[in-house]
Amino acid sequence: MSAMKRKRWLPLLCMSMLLAGSLAGCSGNNAANSKDTAGDKAAGEATANTASNSENAYKDKYDPEVTFTTAWGVDPELKFKNGESIENNVATKWAKEKFGINIKSLWSITDTNGAFGTKLRLSMSSGQDMPDVVTIGTADNTIAQDLIDSGMYADVGTLFDKYASDTWKEAIAQDPNVWNQYSRDGKRMGLPVLDYAYNHDYILWIRQDWLDKLNMQAPKTIDELEKVMDAFKNQNPDGLAPDKVTPLSIGFKTTMNTWMGDPSWIFGAYGTLPQQWNLDADGKLEYGSVNAGMKQGLEKLKEWLAKGYIPQEAALWDENKTAEPAVAGTAGILPGPYWMSGWPLQDTVKNSPDAVWAPIEIPAGPDGKVMRHGTQFTNGVTLISTKMKNPEAFFTYQNYLFDNFANPTPGSELDNGLFAGYDYELDANGKMIENDKIAGGYVNSVRYMLVRDGARIPDAQMKALLNLADGAEPTTRLEKDVAVNYGKDTPAAAKVLLAQEDKSFKNMFTGPTTETMKSKMDYLNKIENQTFNEIIYGNKPLDAFDSFVATWKSGGGDQITKEVNEWYDSVK
Repeated sequence: MSAMKRKRWLPLLCMSMLLAGSLAGCSGNNAANSKDTAGDKAAGEATANTASNSENAYKDKYDPEVTFTTAWGVDPELKFKNGESIENNVATKWAKEKFGINIKSLWSITDTNGAFGTKLRLSMSSGQDMPDVVTIGTADNTIAQDLIDSGMYADVGTLFDKYASDTWKEAIAQDPNVWNQYSRDGKRMGLPVLDYAYNHDYILWIRQDWLDKLNMQAPKTIDELEKVMDAFKNQNPDGLAPDKVTPLSIGFKTTMNTWMGDPSWIFGAYGTLPQQWNLDADGKLEYGSVNAGMKQGLEKLKEWLAKGYIPQEAALWDENKTAEPAVAGTAGILPGPYWMSGWPLQDTVKNSPDAVWAPIEIPAGPDGKVMRHGTQFTNGVTLISTKMKNPEAFFTYQNYLFDNFANPTPGSELDNGLFAGYDYELDANGKMIENDKIAGGYVNSVRYMLVRDGARIPDAQMKALLNLADGAEPTTRLEKDVAVNYGKDTPAAAKVLLAQEDKSFKNMFTGPTTETMKSKMDYLNKIENQTFNEIIYGNKPLDAFDSFVATWKSGGGDQITKEVNEWYDSVK
């Protein structure tokens, strides 16, 4: 499958008391459209160096038009058509015509190897003009935190309370914790970019045709899984030689806790999830990689590597690499999200015509334990400059997307997508055609918007999937998009995922980077990855884990744990 198509599939890939008080004091769109002078004054005072809001009151369309600046980190796989660019395209023209908003680009950069975050940091340190509105993804969270701490970007909480629509407020209230990492001393300094619930939780995808030929059932325990992997390798139903089969395709080049080819559930079978903060028995936050259950998981991975159940190159494989043997028809199991029956697994039949992938639940450990990492409801942050003259204009733009695009009612303006001929196209009968058949090529034009993915309501995608899984005809935009463009097993996989809903554990630390993290975490991550790989590959004994834990704690880990729990106590 092309890189463009891969990027199409990846998207399917608040302090509660404070927010509750905010919601009680607001009335959504009515508040957003209010011209109340006292209220405007309050919002103006909350945003330093901002012109009086009595002069810049919220409007559905601005005349004369207003201008604000932004900066772009352009996905290298993002396509353009009709002579457009990120600075001038169908979305920027739409904003100008629809809202009277002129989006001016200070600069853009192809975002490879962290180029966008690097450029932002250089702009900040060299005193260059900073964008009025900027959206920063989770990969660049460190620079986002530094920009918040710089004083260049405003307390957006008051603006959100005053101007955000009811739809947006209800969406963000689904997980009030999304505000935490962007808050300082009770002030909400960044607008969380919402993502779909469970979007990167995972299940196991297994070759059902191999199971059938072997007269085996889907494994429900780690012991049963080992029997299945051994049969896939040594009695392969397609006649593949043992050294040509990858029974379980996982990789941990950069992390033990990721979204595809993920090994973290193996440790979950022994009661922990690595590289995230979990609740311990005393209700405190514990770094999962130093929990005793890691030792059993590392022992199991070492055993599986020796038996050839996982790739010999697992320490060098990233997420996309783990998909290659699955597509080639030589892998038996691939961990990953519910939407993978579309990308990449639908391409397996090109190499193995009889291949049938099926979603199954994560098998339990010896004590019946199952843990998988859970998807946070946010995948970035939008910052608003203290110098922005019309901060309410951003809410005009974003409210419209939440009200009309995030989960539109049938027949509404954005019911099929954003821009006809770009991210969707209808046939002569008004039916949505497949993305690959759009004239001139599909363009993921949602990435032209100021906020990545436009606007997402966390539970909307799963609701659409469950409706389809129960046999409903697709009527909404989300349902039609799934039915036309996603793999046929996606709704069923969503039901499998939710069958283990209580086994999903999010990273419990969602606060800003602590002081000791800033100075010590890179070092601690380095020794963690090195030690774990050496144990798995037999270059160090299993007891090296105990030495690592001692070094981790004395090398800054204990202090980080103290800081993390101080934060947790302040918000729980």
